[in-house]
Amino acid sequence: MTPRTWATTALRVLPAAFLLCLALAGPWLAPHAIDAPVTAPYAEPGADAVLGGDQLGRDVLSRLLAGGRDLVLSSLLVAVLVTGGAAVLGTIGALRPRVGRLVEQLADVLMLLPAVLGILLVTLSWPDGGRFAVIAAAVALGVPYAVRLAAGAAAPVAASGYVEAAAAGGERLWYLVLREVLPNLRATLLALFGLRFVAAVYLVATAGFLQVGPQPPAADWALMIRENSSGILLNPWAVVAPSAAIGLLALSVNLAAAALAPQTGRKAVTVL
Repeated sequence: MTPRTWATTALRVLPAAFLLCLALAGPWLAPHAIDAPVTAPYAEPGADAVLGGDQLGRDVLSRLLAGGRDLVLSSLLVAVLVTGGAAVLGTIGALRPRVGRLVEQLADVLMLLPAVLGILLVTLSWPDGGRFAVIAAAVALGVPYAVRLAAGAAAPVAASGYVEAAAAGGERLWYLVLREVLPNLRATLLALFGLRFVAAVYLVATAGFLQVGPQPPAADWALMIRENSSGILLNPWAVVAPSAAIGLLALSVNLAAAALAPQTGRKAVTVL
């Protein structure tokens, strides 16, 4: 990798790393308590509150700093579970066509379920589940899409000569999946992880906006948008700041995943 390539990759990775670190360390950086009023409701930005006050006069900046950690951790967990599960199921389906057809048929049925309806079904049937119910719903809704992509990427690798030779040599299914096929899908799986993280951010944020995940007075970016939408004309920062944080987080992580994915395809050849 050339120095220019390193610099380009660093420029695409650093924003995501900065935002993730800021979201994870945010609760310790908040200047005020997240549940104590410090100014008037929907007060404009001032010396006491840099981004103004929310509906109860709480510091918007403090709640913004404290409200991203659970969203980031939940989205990372969903992306890891969806990508890992889809990679294994898709690869098994590529190696065992009968299992693959069954997995694809189940995925086609589950993909017909709208995301919001799926979140409501899981969270309302598991009322005490809280954020774990949201994570379970996001994983159940994300795997069907991801498994189709993973199966499509694994099919040509599973049909290659060295995999067929290993299967003919008596290697077990788990060996073929973990040692022969998945290592050759690194670029696809890393790109898939970035896409599933973005989808998880939107699903978890949607659950927060619907108040089926975190509940007041918890500090949560999606919850902040819902709680303060009625006062957007008095203090726009109470809504704009968490909205921008969600958008920037999803965009930066997706760019970072694309930058870190191994480059595939033909390389340019210099003609002498």
